[in-house]
Amino acid sequence: MINNIFRAALTLAVATAIAAVPAHAELVNAKNPQTIKAIVESQGWPATLITKADESPYIESSRNDLKFLVLFMNCDDDKKNCKTLQFYMGFSDAKDLSLEKLNKWNKDKRFARAYKDDQGDPVLEMDVDLDFAGLPRENVGESFNTWAALMDSYRDYVFEK
Repeated sequence: MINNIFRAALTLAVATAIAAVPAHAELVNAKNPQTIKAIVESQGWPATLITKADESPYIESSRNDLKFLVLFMNCDDDKKNCKTLQFYMGFSDAKDLSLEKLNKWNKDKRFARAYKDDQGDPVLEMDVDLDFAGLPRENVGESFNTWAALMDSYRDYVFEK
């Protein structure tokens, strides 16, 4: 009788412990561009996946009239199995922005860096490391939220009078 009570208590304890373990979050990496495209679209933004022979894939998107790219980086020799993402945007109509002002952005802001590209356009980039097992889908979505806030802030900063 004590043995049966012990077994019942043990079974109940194990069942309770299993039920209390949270489900594992879906991990997202940069190996499947369609998954990243779906996350961009889940933000309510358009997303066009571009794949060209001998080039890493990228996504063209926009938000609040700000066009940006999601570049798949650190890919293998076949331009697949990428490990990181880079969010990228620029303004071709703000070439007169001073380097001092860009340096101030970089000094005062976190997560994204600003510089002038080879054409003299002020650009903004943000890297997201999805290597190894990846990041939970919610964290990747939050990276896009951070990027969205930085894009708005950067536009205001570049064009402030």
